[in-house]
Amino acid sequence: MLSTMQSYALTVGSVLRHAATVHGARETITAVAPGRRRTSYAELGERAARLANALRGFGVDGDQRVATFQWSNQEHLDGYAAIPSMGAVLHTLNLRLPPHQLSYIANHAEDSVLIVDDTLVPLLARALPDMATVHTVLVTGSGDLAPLEGYGKEVLRYDEVLAAQSPVFDWPDVDENSAAAMCYTSGTTGNPKGVVYSHRSMWLHSQAACTRNALGVSYDDTILAIVPMFHANAWGLPYAAMMAGAQLLLPGPFLQAAPLVEMIESERPTMSGAVPTIWNDILNHLRDNPGHDISSLKFVACGGSAVPRSLMQAFDELGVRIVQAWGMTETSPLASVALPPATATPEEAMHLRGTQGRVVAGVEARIVDDEGTALPHDGKSVGELEVRGPWVTAAYHGGEDPEKFHDGWLRTGDVGLIDPRQFITLTDRAKDVIKSGGEWISSVELENELIGHPDVQSAAVIGVPDEKWQERPLAAVVRRPGSTVGPEELRQYLSDKVAKWWLPERFSFIDEVPLTGTGKYDKKVLRKRYSDGELAVEGHVEG
Repeated sequence: MLSTMQSYALTVGSVLRHAATVHGARETITAVAPGRRRTSYAELGERAARLANALRGFGVDGDQRVATFQWSNQEHLDGYAAIPSMGAVLHTLNLRLPPHQLSYIANHAEDSVLIVDDTLVPLLARALPDMATVHTVLVTGSGDLAPLEGYGKEVLRYDEVLAAQSPVFDWPDVDENSAAAMCYTSGTTGNPKGVVYSHRSMWLHSQAACTRNALGVSYDDTILAIVPMFHANAWGLPYAAMMAGAQLLLPGPFLQAAPLVEMIESERPTMSGAVPTIWNDILNHLRDNPGHDISSLKFVACGGSAVPRSLMQAFDELGVRIVQAWGMTETSPLASVALPPATATPEEAMHLRGTQGRVVAGVEARIVDDEGTALPHDGKSVGELEVRGPWVTAAYHGGEDPEKFHDGWLRTGDVGLIDPRQFITLTDRAKDVIKSGGEWISSVELENELIGHPDVQSAAVIGVPDEKWQERPLAAVVRRPGSTVGPEELRQYLSDKVAKWWLPERFSFIDEVPLTGTGKYDKKVLRKRYSDGELAVEGHVEG
């Protein structure tokens, strides 16, 4: 019989141990007012042990869920490290959700202990009375505890609790297939649904993120993790950083363009990750306030929604390379990255950068028609994208929404095509595709072209009823300050960029595009505002 390799469990605990020992001198840098806090990975190991000891004292001795209601900061990273490593389940709560959804999610997950930032206490206080399973709340910072008291929960200060604990913990052997963390979808339709990540899935996802065909995280990087730690594990960046020994720059609540630019200039991060709206805000800030230098950023992962080509080109001129990546909460989330081959011409490279890219090793993708039949990857056949892999969920927590899963594949709800080089191009969400006169119109492509206009700050396109064509596109546009750009100028701008029959007749000029809790365009809000007559519509509509 041939000899076999050593058995080694792929767990979050092994990632923490590696970071605290091999990369113990590397740091987490948290933005505070004023200045920064710095904590080494070796100190992180001790902080994680203290937190684990405290949680044991609160009765967390199995796979109980421990919730976090936190900004991206050191205390949140403590939870990332300690909670899964002790065998419990890290549950990140989205602080942008309304109280009724927060309490629904906490009850559905059966959270037992909750860690909250003191600046978020007023928000939590509105949901805490209905969180039936939460029995203990730890508050980080020195803010007022009174709003959380009187609801039958034990409310304690995080720093005081940790100070009383030993910096040594007897970390258990954890099954790599057991639950490590969970995150809920943004709930754009119906209630949010829970996605449970295993230790093995998170370890493999982190390793994939470190490969050059994905994000290429390495020891020499400092990662500015703008994407919140409450959203899909900050795209896996904290665990990838710990695995590689990269430093982490955590912005806390300072997510506006001005403080982010200041952080980049002073701390010189080499990598970052955030949704396109953040980078659009940063670009506008740089244009309005010339003289800043953010060129330390060599790789910016951008996802959550399609990245406009104009945005990538603008940052190219600043020496910053934006790379489009695609994924979902259900895919942990990294699934594909748009990295053109070195042999591509500049024109080909820009085209490929505008796609969702190729899947990383470990993920498989296909497109299917309405009957579920796989379509060829010929760059022409359009269908729904389905994916599978070791860090792609096989079911939602509680078995909800089983129709999202098809023969072992996750139905993404995204519509698009795959070309012979295996680059994925998504044209829309299935629910957002516009069908006009029997022909499809991509709202995503229209949005990307509109954002390229110098007087347009952001734009979202929705389908609205039309007497003649059944449905037509309406462009909701946010003008740049001082601009008076109108429908005819925008139609003329689009005329040589998209098919004639794609050109919107209807435009609405709005103050801001509504966003979901994860920073994506919330088109259901725009559709409701239109149906309720709340959007002032300009343009010429033929009868």
